[in-house]
Amino acid sequence: MSDGRVLVHLAVVEATQLSRLVADFRDLVEERAGVSDPALDRLAPPAYPDDVEADGEFRARTRDDLLDRRAEEAAVVVHALTQGLSADPTSAAEDPFADIVVEIPEDQIDAWLRTLTSVRLVVADRLGITDDTPDAGDERQQIYHWLGYRLELLVQAADGLD
Repeated sequence: MSDGRVLVHLAVVEATQLSRLVADFRDLVEERAGVSDPALDRLAPPAYPDDVEADGEFRARTRDDLLDRRAEEAAVVVHALTQGLSADPTSAAEDPFADIVVEIPEDQIDAWLRTLTSVRLVVADRLGITDDTPDAGDERQQIYHWLGYRLELLVQAADGLD
């Protein structure tokens, strides 16, 4: 943390992969028109689970705004990661494990937290993960747990801003 900013240290390969994941997520929420997708439904869970009519009305009025906000926040995260990767392009090109620093202004922390949480939910849906218990036989779940690790570090850093 520095001057109302959180400084996130990532390896180039991590920043590159996270940027791709978040960009894919942004594309998913932007291209939602007419799409029935359980992962998108997971981002907007039922507000009234016992009242189908009220829930449908609530969802019709709020879902697009919620997903638009998720797309905007994902764009903020991708931009910050791109800035971090372009700060030292020579090191990034030469060593995929070189450390880069991504600066997150205090007013963008919540966008990062919501975006990483949303990406993690989509990954969980795609992989059929229903709890945090790792399936040792499914190496694909490593990305889910890595996102959780990064999210936890970001929460700890954000707590230091208070």
